[in-house]
Amino acid sequence: MVSEEVIRDIRSARRPIVLIDGRSGSGKTTLGAWLAPELGAELVRLDDLYPGWDGLRQGSEQVQRLIRDSRWKAWDWALDRAGEWRNVDASVPLVVEGSAVLSRANRALATYGIWVELDAATRKRRALARDGETYAPHWDRWAAQEDEFAAEENPRDLADLVLVET
Repeated sequence: MVSEEVIRDIRSARRPIVLIDGRSGSGKTTLGAWLAPELGAELVRLDDLYPGWDGLRQGSEQVQRLIRDSRWKAWDWALDRAGEWRNVDASVPLVVEGSAVLSRANRALATYGIWVELDAATRKRRALARDGETYAPHWDRWAAQEDEFAAEENPRDLADLVLVET
């Protein structure tokens, strides 16, 4: 996944903050779940704070508050409305994973950025296998937001490490 050398580099920061980005189904969640314990970090998933199916950009913008203020506003997907405020422990490393996490503004506040890449057909198959019919009607809508974000922010180029999944 990530080399020991990279992990040592990340750990050398005063308070490591790692952003993991990639398109839906690319493997961000799996990488984040593996990396957070390796760093002794708290893990925040953007899926827990995007404000609905049209909220990719707004979710990305919340990352700045999360990093600066150690708090974020959850999204209640079942009720389709904002949920409660949540806090993170500012004394421990932080890993944030999700599509659109690597904006220029977010990257400026983080220690390390990772881009996870995978071909479109495999990504779609993985995402729909994971989330099934809940996600299927929204796939194209979400992908269009990812396209727009990538054109504006070019997150792959903001990454310190690009992992190409096969």
